[in-house]
Amino acid sequence: MNPVLKLLLEGGHLSTAQMAQVVGLSEAEVQQHLEQLKKDKIFLGWRPVLDLSRAEAAGAAVRAVIEVKVTPERGGGFNRLAERLARFDEVESCYLMSGGYDLLVFVDGSSLQKVAAFVSEKLSTLEGVLSTSTHFMLRSYKEGGFLIDQNEASSTRLTVTP
Repeated sequence: MNPVLKLLLEGGHLSTAQMAQVVGLSEAEVQQHLEQLKKDKIFLGWRPVLDLSRAEAAGAAVRAVIEVKVTPERGGGFNRLAERLARFDEVESCYLMSGGYDLLVFVDGSSLQKVAAFVSEKLSTLEGVLSTSTHFMLRSYKEGGFLIDQNEASSTRLTVTP
């Protein structure tokens, strides 16, 4: 396996200089690997991890998780509808799931009303969508492998008593 790809999978928060040190390559060689991974459409980009509970970012985004039940299309299954849904700007991620619903959609919006409008005006009106169930994210405790808002009291081990 490509050593840079392996590092991206295991420790995606490392800088290119840190990756170079870990895998024993020059920073330029790591950049070449990254460029090749981009060309091959394996590495699609970096993504920041934000603590939206901080005052500076409080109004930045409302996130919702939407369970979607759909009718599969003849000859296309779930793919055509999922690909169409994934093209909406509001959609951050879209997954085909097993279980009680077919698609799991993560949506970002600037307000509850904007997310609700997306669901009622765009998502639920798509042909093939049978039902939706929207869940708004109230607080994040861990995002992208990073603990959010970790303070001293919560980072110490709990006392074990007999």
